Amino acid sequence: MRLIHKIKSNKALVVLSIISTMFISCENYLDVDTDKDYPKVAPLNFLLTSTQVSISSIGAYDVNMGRILSTYTHQFTSREDEDQYGVKVDDIQLQNDWDATYLSLTDIETMITQGTETEDLIYVGIAQLEKAYVIANAVDLWGDVPFSEATKLTNGIISAKFDNQKEIYTSIFELIETAKANINTGKGLKPSTDDLIYGGNTDKWIRFANTFKLKLYNQTRLTPDFDTAGFNALIAENNFFKSIEDDFQFNHFNSISPSYERNTLFKEAYESTQFGSYQSPWFYEILKGVNPNIHSGNPDPRMNYYFYNQLEPGEFPSDQGDAATGDPNADYWDESTGFFSNRFGSTGPDRDKSAENSYTYPGIFPSGGRYNDGNGGSVSTFNESFSGKGIAPHRILTYDEYLYIKAKLVQQQKLSGNAADILEEAITASFAKVDQVVAKSGTTQTVPVLSGSTAVLDFISNIITEFNNASAAKKLEIIMTQKWVGTFGDPADQYTDYRRTGYPILANPKSTTPEYQLNNNDGFPLDDSQTVLNNNFQLSFYWPQNELSNNANAPEQKNPTTYKIFWAN
Repeated sequence: MRLIHKIKSNKALVVLSIISTMFISCENYLDVDTDKDYPKVAPLNFLLTSTQVSISSIGAYDVNMGRILSTYTHQFTSREDEDQYGVKVDDIQLQNDWDATYLSLTDIETMITQGTETEDLIYVGIAQLEKAYVIANAVDLWGDVPFSEATKLTNGIISAKFDNQKEIYTSIFELIETAKANINTGKGLKPSTDDLIYGGNTDKWIRFANTFKLKLYNQTRLTPDFDTAGFNALIAENNFFKSIEDDFQFNHFNSISPSYERNTLFKEAYESTQFGSYQSPWFYEILKGVNPNIHSGNPDPRMNYYFYNQLEPGEFPSDQGDAATGDPNADYWDESTGFFSNRFGSTGPDRDKSAENSYTYPGIFPSGGRYNDGNGGSVSTFNESFSGKGIAPHRILTYDEYLYIKAKLVQQQKLSGNAADILEEAITASFAKVDQVVAKSGTTQTVPVLSGSTAVLDFISNIITEFNNASAAKKLEIIMTQKWVGTFGDPADQYTDYRRTGYPILANPKSTTPEYQLNNNDGFPLDDSQTVLNNNFQLSFYWPQNELSNNANAPEQKNPTTYKIFWAN
């Protein structure tokens, strides 16, 4: 038995030796099975572009949470659950944003790992800043989320734990400083056109890092254990956005394929077969200067850049109205301008009627659509020369936003300076941003330049007069309202601002005050038998049901009307 075993063992050794020799001698031959045109490791420049495309979809319109956030902050209205502050656990837009967040983090982590191994530290630093932005946005929407164990599938972690939201923020502040240090080394490959945001300009990335960190400090300033020393050090560094050329945004292009190229609000409105984002009458009346609470009698020159009316002033909405009786059958219609829409929370008889050729569309600034020249015209049949090209950026953090944050901090005596002067700079920058977007939109229309015009100068002067005559609380409301107006189409921070400050004032359908100045006699505001109340406002969003069902370490579902983000007041 032993002899047989020995022979078998020797035979095995011989076979192994022959096989090893074959592999060694055929090594070069076997390389033909490696497709070098499709490497298994993605190059850093491919990863950088991929991460930025993924980030651009977070909070966007069309299939992500843009419409929900814009409805919650009353710049749009909707016929869906969000119009009643009623987003459900299985909402597809909620799930899409969650998926976009963690798909983005997967590529970002890959870029950090590969760049660290190859000492391409500029790429590593940019990826770390992207990671900081993505996870901070997730905390701002959901609170506790997977972070430390997220994207760790290769380490055997199938169900990532949900980390404490405040602890995540602490890690984000540290990550931003680490990212700045890596970028400042200048080591390794240099990004260029693969960087769709800043074209490889590391100075701009550092200014973004500091401006983003200031935004986060502003959000957490009233929390216990606020990092006062870190805040003071950042202010002393004094290297923030310098102009609108520093804006952190994803630039869209005129291309149907790939689909991400066009602005997603444009796609949802102008290219969709079903109209979904209705322009908010509440927002419209503030711009028109007829809201009795704020900016009354001071019409905003941006209105024709923000909204496109298919109806001319005085034109009857023939696709919905009853010409014989003169009833427009409109939930909201301002005959003097042609603005046509639905009000927030309305359950009136005209809310759900089809009026695709009457509804007001998002204009050239938020979507790359059409400038409102007052001549009307239907966009039901998409025509690029008429409807616009969808070239408007997804704005994420901009120079005017920075100035509004700065004005607020000065007003609250956390920074030195004159709040009115900085507010004036911020509003001026907001108008300049509209002009920049229009100039790059490819429009065939003749669109007037806003900056420096008499209407704009008068508008800003009136705002500053209103501000100087206001109480401290009213001054904060004016700053936050102008920030809300200036960031139209970028609703993520608006949702955060409202939960922190209570501003801007949002429409209350049950209020006894005349919030909507135009009433079409359809039973609006709501009576006591109806259920839309501002105390139904969701302070955070449900964790997506798929995540709770598939993640063994997920918490029990929250009540979003009581679950606060840790920085909320």
